[in-house]
Amino acid sequence: MLIAAVLSIVLVACNEGTSRLHVPADSAALRRAERNAELLARQLELQQRFPLISYRRIVVRSRHQRDSLFRAFGVGRSSDSSKVLATLNRKELRFIIVGDTVIVPDSIVSDLRAYSVFPQFYPQAVDIPKLIVLSNAYQAYACYEHGELVRFAACNTGSKGKPTLPGKYYCNWKQRKRVSSLNDEWVLPYTINFHQYAGSAFHAFEMPGRPVSHACVRQFEDDAAWLFRWVKPGNVRDSIGQFYPRGTPVLILDMFDYRRPRYGPWLDLTSNRPVITNLPLDPLAVEEPWIPISQIPEKLRRGLPNRRRYIVARDTLLARGIIDSTFRFRASVDYNELRRKRKEAKEQRREQ
Repeated sequence: MLIAAVLSIVLVACNEGTSRLHVPADSAALRRAERNAELLARQLELQQRFPLISYRRIVVRSRHQRDSLFRAFGVGRSSDSSKVLATLNRKELRFIIVGDTVIVPDSIVSDLRAYSVFPQFYPQAVDIPKLIVLSNAYQAYACYEHGELVRFAACNTGSKGKPTLPGKYYCNWKQRKRVSSLNDEWVLPYTINFHQYAGSAFHAFEMPGRPVSHACVRQFEDDAAWLFRWVKPGNVRDSIGQFYPRGTPVLILDMFDYRRPRYGPWLDLTSNRPVITNLPLDPLAVEEPWIPISQIPEKLRRGLPNRRRYIVARDTLLARGIIDSTFRFRASVDYNELRRKRKEAKEQRREQ
């Protein structure tokens, strides 16, 4: 009834306006009004897709209490409830220790979209086939298809010295099992690169429940596998021969509050109602990220396109309030090269 009333009001208003202006009924203005009404109806429909789920915080005061919590959520078994608990707390459950605070729901829904901090529908993205929206602050991301939420997942992004910076990116390429070019001890399943020079990527890796990576986006393995299958990389042709020079767009919205030493704002949530509602009005008009040149491996700095942008990036981030004057970036390190030099130095000392 509500949807029908909204549609009726919009259409009547449009018809009245067009009659006064003597504009044909099939005018662009009327079509826009009808489209807006359809989007509003869709939004109202999808935001009622899941019931209200309340959360409460628990302080784990003993091993016995932790074990009881794990039994209640089926930890150790393949269960929907254990994945819900891990997603809500943004961490692998093995990292929950005595003294931790955790958030628990009052009911379990197997579809993790029920716990999304993002809206179920993003009207301004309705013309975009696939879009990833990520919040550093809430350590989570959403996948949209033509504006409809199709996946919600937890993630752990970049540490304070190596943050995952806000802006618009695109998925460049993907590799089922990637060995890091900076450290061959890092094996990264389901890698999806979204910044060619900084090396930023989605991949499966350890999830301790806070931003700890080197600007990459860590995920649980099942989420990483799903995303790997879902995204479209750049410079590919589909089954009918259409060429895609750019892959799935990625919007990173904000920064994590690094003044919080252990937890993030997800523990402050009291229900599953979305808290990230101020999404960009024009998703593809979001500016590309400002990444300081210190975050680019030295061997790649000479070939940077628009090198000046990387040189002034830190000052730009500071001027816009994205970082403050106390923020210190850690330079990108080639650990393979570092180990090689240490080995050579050790051998030289032996020879002497």
